Amino acid sequence: MNNGITTAALAGFGTGLSLIVAIGAQNAFVLRQGARRHAVLAVVAICAVSDALLITLGVAGVGAFVTAWPAALTAVAIAGGTFLVCYGILAARRVLRPAPGAALGTGGAPAGSARAAVLTCLAMTWLNPHVYLDTVLLVGSLAADRGDLRWAFGTGAALASLIWFGALGYGARLLSGLLARPGAWRVLDGLVAATMVTMGGMLLARA
Repeated sequence: MNNGITTAALAGFGTGLSLIVAIGAQNAFVLRQGARRHAVLAVVAICAVSDALLITLGVAGVGAFVTAWPAALTAVAIAGGTFLVCYGILAARRVLRPAPGAALGTGGAPAGSARAAVLTCLAMTWLNPHVYLDTVLLVGSLAADRGDLRWAFGTGAALASLIWFGALGYGARLLSGLLARPGAWRVLDGLVAATMVTMGGMLLARA
């Protein structure tokens, strides 16, 4: 039985990683916050705890209720798509008009920006329909196939989320030497802008 639990947990871990490793709006935001070394713990915690909660709902079988209200997913898609496009435009503006002292360690974090980072992370997580599709529906349905081992599968998926976001947020500081140059920040913000606008546009188009 223990081997079965381990196998299910590892399968969940692999599934979780396969769903979140690809660069997306949430990952790009965590990367930027980690590179700035700003509100990293809060951002990582929000992403990991949110995923764990949604995975728990999926394993518990809430996915069937979500699919029963497609209009709710459409509303979330419109709100999330609009938010991502607006955030992407702001990132593009930073590329074209970098703020003085934009290099890592010279600009500092403006007052109240920790709260802004937390609110942005919450919006980016909970206004993204893909999060619900990946965690509640996909992970939930795969976990259901495991029968009595579904919770081990879900635990593995949640652990993958925690490790990934922790590594992304705190590992980004390894780029501090590169990001000490303002030009590197323009490249990073360009990546963020392209990711956000593309994903936001896709959400609005599908809505």
